[in-house]
Amino acid sequence: MREGSEKAPSRTREESETGRAKKQEISMKLFGRKAGRDESRPALEARRTSRFVEGAGGVPASYQEQVRALYLRNAVAQRSVRMIADALGEAPLDGTPELVRLVQARSGGQALTATLAAQLLLHGNAYVQLLTDAQGRLVELFALRPERVTVEADAGGWPVAYRYGVGTQSVRLVADDPRPQIVHIKAFHPLDDHYGLGCLGAAAGAIALHNAAAAWNTALLDNAARPSGALVYDPGDGSALSGEQFARLRDELDASFAGARNAGRPMLLEGGLKWQALSLTPADLDFAEMKAAAAREIACGFGVPPMLLGLPGDATYANYKEANRALWRQAILPLAGTILAGLAQGVEGWFAGATLGVALDRVPALAEDRERLWAQVSAAPFLTRDEQRAMVGLANPLPPGEGEAQRGAIGG
Repeated sequence: MREGSEKAPSRTREESETGRAKKQEISMKLFGRKAGRDESRPALEARRTSRFVEGAGGVPASYQEQVRALYLRNAVAQRSVRMIADALGEAPLDGTPELVRLVQARSGGQALTATLAAQLLLHGNAYVQLLTDAQGRLVELFALRPERVTVEADAGGWPVAYRYGVGTQSVRLVADDPRPQIVHIKAFHPLDDHYGLGCLGAAAGAIALHNAAAAWNTALLDNAARPSGALVYDPGDGSALSGEQFARLRDELDASFAGARNAGRPMLLEGGLKWQALSLTPADLDFAEMKAAAAREIACGFGVPPMLLGLPGDATYANYKEANRALWRQAILPLAGTILAGLAQGVEGWFAGATLGVALDRVPALAEDRERLWAQVSAAPFLTRDEQRAMVGLANPLPPGEGEAQRGAIGG
C-alpha cells in the first residue's frame, strides 16, 4: 500500500503535465501565438494607456493638453523638435531601393521620417500603418497619431494587435504576423513594457516655467507695470497738486513725451517737479536669468545644443559648426537609427533582408569627419585599394585585375 500510495502521485503529476502541454499546444494553434513566448516572458501587470503621460509637477495630463500648452505655445520647444525632425526628414538614405522609395514618398502630405521623429520626441511612440494593394504588395507607409493607439497583448504580455480609435470608431491592426498591418517604434521607457517615453514630459517643468516668464513679461507691457520713471512733486511746503493740475500734467506727458515719436525729447520741469528714473531690481534681473536657464534646459531635454537656438550665454562649443556636428552625432543619427531599423524590420515580410540607413557620406554636417577618415585611410600604405574602399564604406571592390594588389592612396 505504501509503495502504491507513493507511486500514485507521480503518475498523476505526469498526466497533469501532459494535459497542460496539450492545452498549451491547442491554445497556440487557435490563437496563433508563437511557441516559447508564454515561458520566456512573464505576464504583465496592469498598465496605463498611451493617452496619458506625466505632466508638469507630476500631475497627470492628457497628451493633447501637453502638446497645446507646452509645445504649440513655446518657441524653444517647437524649434528644438522641428530642428531634429526636419534634419532627419531631409537626410539622404541608403538601403533597399524599393524601401527607400516608400520611405521618402509622401503619404497624405506627411513626410514619414520627419513625422516619426517628432512623434518619438514628443510622445515616445510612433506607429506606421503598412498599406497594401489588392495583390498584397506594400504600396504606402503612413504615420498614425500615437495618442490614438493602444496595445492589445496576449496572455504572455506580447503585443499581437493595436487598436486605433478616433471618437467612437476604432480599427484593429494586426502586428503579430509575418506581414503585419502596423509597425510600432518606441523610445526606451524603464517602467513600461508596451509604451515608450518621450522628451515632452521630462521638459514639461522647464517649458511651463518659460511660458510663465513670457506671460509675466507680457502682463508688464499690457499693464504698464514697469514705467521708465516717475515725476515727483516736491515743492518744499508739503502742499499737493490739485486735481486740475494733476490732469493737465498727465495730458501734457501723454501728448509731448509718450510714444516712439517723442523718444529722447528733453523734459522741462518747474514748480517743484523732479524726474526720478526707475530701473530693474535684482529680483527682476534674477527672473530674466531664470527664463534663460529654462530655455537652455528645454533645449537640453530635446538634445539640441543651446547655441543652435540662439540662446545667450552658451559658449560650450567652439563655433556653430561644432555644435551642428554634435547635434547630428548625439541626437539626429541615434534617432534615425531607431526609426530606420524599426521600419526595415517591420517590412521583412515584403522585402527579405531589407536594409535602411542614413548615407553618412552625403550629410554636409559630417563632411569634415568624412574628410578626416579619407585622409587617415589614404595615409596607410599597408592597405590594398580594396581594403581602403571597404574602410570608407565603398563595399563594391574594383573589377578583377584593376588595382587589386596596388597600395597607396584611394584612386591614386
